[in-house]
Amino acid sequence: MESLNDPLMPKIHIASSRCIMTAYFSGGTHAPQTDAWFQETPNVAAYYLLKTEPSEYSFADLSREGETVWDGVSNPVALRNLRSMHRGDKLLIYETGNVKSVVGAASVISVRESDPKEPKVKIKAARPLAKAVPLSEIKTSELFADSPLVRQGRLSVVPLSEGQYRYITGK
Repeated sequence: MESLNDPLMPKIHIASSRCIMTAYFSGGTHAPQTDAWFQETPNVAAYYLLKTEPSEYSFADLSREGETVWDGVSNPVALRNLRSMHRGDKLLIYETGNVKSVVGAASVISVRESDPKEPKVKIKAARPLAKAVPLSEIKTSELFADSPLVRQGRLSVVPLSEGQYRYITGK
């Protein structure tokens, strides 16, 4: 059997929202056979948007404190999204109320699920966005046509695609 480190062995990469599987196949130019080897590469980030009322807890508060536990979510769909988070996931912070804009970036540093009804996600402030992105601008982008961000306005924890994250952050 060939070594997994053999640079001449053909590889394919299979991506999911949580990991990248690298499949190694022998057989040269033949179709993949059943002797595939898989190697998992964890920590591929997922992307989420967290909504907060700035009069209760703003991105400025998060930046000043450095990190906080994101809890107190009651909507079943938002709870499911919160439970889906893992260390290293990238977050955008959206301020509701009069602001109605994405104002900053953060990341997940730990997830505690001791109470499955109310997961505790510890997040860390990353940086404010160079320019706040208002919801009105987001709604004009085709990237968000089917997004819960615009279709389910009251959802407080919203999954994002990498493209949506990059659109908002400008990266």
